[in-house]
Amino acid sequence: MDKRREENIRVKVCITQSLFRLMQTKSLSEITVTELVKDAGVARASFYRNYDSKEDVLVTLIRDVLELFRRNMSEGPEGLYAADNVLLSFRFFRKYRSYVLDLCRSGFALVILDELNRFHESVEGTMHFSSTEKYSMYMYIGALFNTAVMWLSDENPVPAEEIAAYFSGKMRRT
Repeated sequence: MDKRREENIRVKVCITQSLFRLMQTKSLSEITVTELVKDAGVARASFYRNYDSKEDVLVTLIRDVLELFRRNMSEGPEGLYAADNVLLSFRFFRKYRSYVLDLCRSGFALVILDELNRFHESVEGTMHFSSTEKYSMYMYIGALFNTAVMWLSDENPVPAEEIAAYFSGKMRRT
């Protein structure tokens, strides 16, 4: 990887971490870009080279994580609904637990859900608008996300393997 790309990744990580750190004490609307770049230790130009807004930092993080998920998911006839991918989903939620919970606490759960919807639509392809099948996809996404958030909120969550197996079993019965 070239030095410029490595530096850009470092800048994005610093900005993202700083934004979440600042969101512990302030709402996103109260955080200024000036305050954010100062806390991140990066130039203002670096912020605007990578992002259009503070909200864009959050959306970019979610999209980057979903792209990483896409590269790790199993291909197969069941697609995203395969047991391996359900387990991978819960492992990803666990890995990014603090980000997910911080976003939810800050009122950005719908942003995550919208990005999950877009991700699943891109993986599953376009369906005819009148297709009821697409609603089952949205039911799955909503159930997965809500289950993951409640699981992550538990002080002593069951292992990812256990919640994924339970979730997969329940989804197969519906």
